[in-house]
Amino acid sequence: MVTRREFTVSATAAVGGLAVLQACSAGTSAEDYEQAARNTWRHSKGDTGDSSALQRELVRYATLAPSSHNTQCWKFRTEDRAISILPDLSRRCPAVDPDDHHLFVSLGCAAENLIQAALANGLKGDAGFDATAGGAIRVALAPTKALVSPLFQAIPERQSTRAEYDGKPLSKEESRMLEKAGTGNGVRLILITEQAAMEKVLEYVVQGNTAQMNDRAFVGELKAWIRFSNDEAVRTGDGLYAASSGNPSVPRWLGSLLFNLFFTPKSENDKYAKHVRSSAGVAVFVSDAEDKAHWVEVGRCYERFALQSAALGIRNAFLNQPVEVSALRPQFAAFLGVGGHRPDLVVRYGRGPRMPQSLRRTVQAVLA
Repeated sequence: MVTRREFTVSATAAVGGLAVLQACSAGTSAEDYEQAARNTWRHSKGDTGDSSALQRELVRYATLAPSSHNTQCWKFRTEDRAISILPDLSRRCPAVDPDDHHLFVSLGCAAENLIQAALANGLKGDAGFDATAGGAIRVALAPTKALVSPLFQAIPERQSTRAEYDGKPLSKEESRMLEKAGTGNGVRLILITEQAAMEKVLEYVVQGNTAQMNDRAFVGELKAWIRFSNDEAVRTGDGLYAASSGNPSVPRWLGSLLFNLFFTPKSENDKYAKHVRSSAGVAVFVSDAEDKAHWVEVGRCYERFALQSAALGIRNAFLNQPVEVSALRPQFAAFLGVGGHRPDLVVRYGRGPRMPQSLRRTVQAVLA
C-alpha cells in the first residue's frame, strides 16, 4: 500500500547543480510550500465549536493518513453520531494495485486516525466494515471520557521517510511497543532484524522492483502521481512530492525529462539496498484472510505502528514490491513461513532524518 517511490538523485548533476534546477522552477516558492505543509500537519487550533465543526476536524485528521502514491483515495460522509469512509475509485492505481488491496488498506489508515482523534475529543469510535456499501467503513461515535494518547499526539509527526536511516538497532522495549501497536484482529506483525534475513528481503525487493520498472503501465502510473515542483504539489494537494525524496523542485517538463533519463532499475535497486541496509529492521504485516475487511484492518494496524514509531522518534517507509508483484508474493510468503496467508505490507524502520512532508486536499474536497 501506500507505495511511496521517488525518481533518482542524479538529476542535479544532469543540469549543472542544484542552484540551476531551483532557478528553473517557477511559481510557488519553497517558503510557500513550507507554509502549506505547516497548515496541513498541525493539531487543532483551539475549540472546534459545534458537532458539525468537530466532525470536519475529525475528517481532517483522517486525511493525514498515508495512501498509495498519496492518491487520498477516500471520501467522507458525515451524519449524526457517525462518519463513513468511502472508497474513491476515481483515484485507483490499477497498475500497482489491480485488486484495490492498497486502496482499502489506505481507508483503514484513515479510519485509525479518525478513531484516535475522536477519542482525544471525547468520542469513542467503533469502526464497522460494510461490504454491501461498496466497502465503506462506518465509524459510530459515542460520548466518552477524552483521552489524548501518544498516538494521537504523533499524527502530525508521522511520515513515510524515504531516506537512509542510521542503521542502529532498536531497544527490546521499543520493538515490543511496535509489535503491540501493529497487531490487530486477524493481523499479525513479523519483525525481521537479523542481517541475513534482511538481505533476503532485499533480494525480493530488488526482484519486484525490477519487474515493476520493466512494466510500462506501472512506470506511467507512478510518473503521473509525482509532483515535481512546489507549485504542482500545492495546486493539487496530493501525489508524491519530489522534495520528500531529497530531490529539488523543478517544473514538470524538466522533472519528466529527468525521470525518463535517470529512473532506471539499477539506480533504484542500488537505492533500496542502501535503504534496507541502513534500517533497524523490516516489518511485515500478514492477515488471516484475503478480503477487504482484513485489508482495512491491516491499514489500521499499520497506522498504529506508524504513529507509535513517530511517537518514539522512529521513521518508517514502504518496501512493498514483494507483495505488489503477484508472481513473487507466494515465494515471499514461503520465505516468511506464513503458509497460505497473504503478506500485506512490507515496511522498513529505524532512526533517520525528517524529510519534507507531502500535502493533503481540503476537507471540502473529500466530503461526499
